[in-house]
Amino acid sequence: MKIRILSMFLTVALLTVPLVACGKTAETDSFDGIYEDEEYVETDEDVVVVGFSQIGAESDWRKVNTESMKETFANAEGYELIVDDAQQKQSNQITAIRRFIQQEVDYIVLAPVTEDGWDTVLGEARDAHIPVIIVDRMVDANNSLFTCWVGSDFLLESKKVTSWMNKYFTMQGIDGSEINIANIQGTYGASSQIGRTSGLSQAVRDNGWNFLGAECGEYTQARGREIMAQFLNKYRDINVVYCENDNEAFGAIEAIEAAGRKAGNNIKDGEIMVVSFDGVSDEALDKAGEGKIACIGECNPLHGPRVLEIIENLEAGITPNKFEYVDESIYSGEDRITTISVDGQSYYVTVLNK
Repeated sequence: MKIRILSMFLTVALLTVPLVACGKTAETDSFDGIYEDEEYVETDEDVVVVGFSQIGAESDWRKVNTESMKETFANAEGYELIVDDAQQKQSNQITAIRRFIQQEVDYIVLAPVTEDGWDTVLGEARDAHIPVIIVDRMVDANNSLFTCWVGSDFLLESKKVTSWMNKYFTMQGIDGSEINIANIQGTYGASSQIGRTSGLSQAVRDNGWNFLGAECGEYTQARGREIMAQFLNKYRDINVVYCENDNEAFGAIEAIEAAGRKAGNNIKDGEIMVVSFDGVSDEALDKAGEGKIACIGECNPLHGPRVLEIIENLEAGITPNKFEYVDESIYSGEDRITTISVDGQSYYVTVLNK
């Protein structure tokens, strides 16, 4: 039986805290168990321990994603989940993974901050024979360094949103040359940022839109508000802002309204169209229904059940698919657009009540 060294407040809070070491000391003999809140707790040798390195809590999406993991494993018999909050720092994630390896967890789940820089630490996990499951964003590493990945197709998300935009502009008789768009990007180097930015760049080229500029919003409302205020001062003719998550969009709407402008679809009358991604909060869906956000590309955060299913299959000796994309929709309060087409395939639009 492995000796487990688990973090304090196990599966209860997203906290990075010093670990309480367990093992043979001058005062105690060796044992099999863990300490929880400095109290010795017996562990079952059949318990499967999962270490989860989460990016942080920078957005509504991230919080829902964390809760999905915590709730899933709290309700699953025979599992213990250790959650480590990296506070948006890759160095903290690398430290957490090495701690998980020392703890001899059974599985490591990683939601990576960025794509690059994982080869060494993932190699250490492979050498320790600990399967690594990547969730949400991808890693730019040899496929042999991780067991599988589950998450969203961020480029497809972008293509859906930009297809909706182009269909709306065409329906309104707005020529591509009249579109003056700026981009509030996500965290640089993240798969979500790369895919959503790439999709916008392609749409700008294909549709003849005028691209004004881009700044990193770090997926936060505060930065979204700050950047949008800068855009309004710099680009007097801006009529579309492409936000790479809902929190950035909330901040952008605040800045638009603070400047005496209106967030809405009627850009011919001076409104500024806001589009975004995620669609996990009531606030985001309400704003889409009201028309303050023109459309939202869904990014499904409920990875907990998927990760549990992967682990159960691995425990049963079943090899999972290397890459597993989740199904996602697109939301809008515009009831005249019910379908869009991307690369020859049609997708339904979930129309929200106003």
